[in-house]
Amino acid sequence: MHPTPAQPFDGSHDREIESLAEFDEVVAARGALSHYRVQAVDLTDRTAVLLTLDTTGTVFLGCPMDPEAAAKARASGALVFPPIPGLSFDPYRAFVYTPEELFESLDEGGYEATPDAVTYAWFQRTKSDGDVFASMLRSLHDDAVSDALDELLVGARVVGVMGGHAMARGTEAYAGAARLGRRLARAGLTVATGGGPGAMEAANLGAYAAPFADGMLTEALGILARAPRFTPSVTDWASAAFEVRTRWPRGGPSVGIPTWFYGHEPPNPFAAHIAKYFSNATREDGLLARCTAGVVFLPGAAGTVQEIFDSATPNYYESRGEPTPMVLVDRAHWTERLPTWPLLRALAEERAMAHRIALVDRIEEAPEALKRLGG
Repeated sequence: MHPTPAQPFDGSHDREIESLAEFDEVVAARGALSHYRVQAVDLTDRTAVLLTLDTTGTVFLGCPMDPEAAAKARASGALVFPPIPGLSFDPYRAFVYTPEELFESLDEGGYEATPDAVTYAWFQRTKSDGDVFASMLRSLHDDAVSDALDELLVGARVVGVMGGHAMARGTEAYAGAARLGRRLARAGLTVATGGGPGAMEAANLGAYAAPFADGMLTEALGILARAPRFTPSVTDWASAAFEVRTRWPRGGPSVGIPTWFYGHEPPNPFAAHIAKYFSNATREDGLLARCTAGVVFLPGAAGTVQEIFDSATPNYYESRGEPTPMVLVDRAHWTERLPTWPLLRALAEERAMAHRIALVDRIEEAPEALKRLGG
């Protein structure tokens, strides 16, 4: 419900306009835009309307518009943040990314020509140059992505699947992670991963395969095995994924939350919704905070260990409320190779989180353990 002119804006109303259709709807219903936030909407064809509207307190974030309309809006008390020319990304974007958007031009110029690669190159050039304008653009972008992700996940039961990027296509571990993602998605959960290759891609692939007969996943795994890793060629790796998507279109949805901080690792194309960040700290905290139905941790290295304790800390202090389930997969990995489990169990002792952690031997046991813990 949009507020009427007589209603105060108390923070409980949706004041964001994120599409031209929504703009037209609000204008038709209210005859004014006062105190709305118009986000990345092309208004070049709405000049006549903008010249007549009350825009007191309105904020236009990266909206292309006629100079006359922009001047009128400013004179009426609006804040107008113009689009930033020459960028490969929109710092004011209203929605998370899609695989098609990030991998545009893959077929024509290879991965190096895609918006994902071009944006990573921009980040590499600007991340250490001390330019406050560049750092501001990154912060604006990441805040907009967080806002879009929150809107996307309203009411969703989100389960995270964390694991290493080194897990290669064509391995039994990769196939197992894909079957896990499929099973979780078929249980009505929204699968969320770090959005990269390896175990992350496998879980997103499984969610993508959920609506199809079981044989689809077996065939898809065979296609992907032709390009086991994203090195030496991201183009070949990504092209194999898009071959699967083309053969089986309209797969199940899931979420990937990668970062350009690790931009040498491309996002995987099986997550329907990709919330990609510049700041890895913002990305990590946001990913785990949104996993309201728990997290499954597959074998990984330093990044996965970090994610385990990033998840354990708010569970320990209950800073986000009741602890959420944590399931670690592969007893030998988490007790011998990287003995994370003994420390996690010691932390949990006599805390509420003690009843929300589990260690299982096989990936097939993870869904039942998650369910037993309350996820």
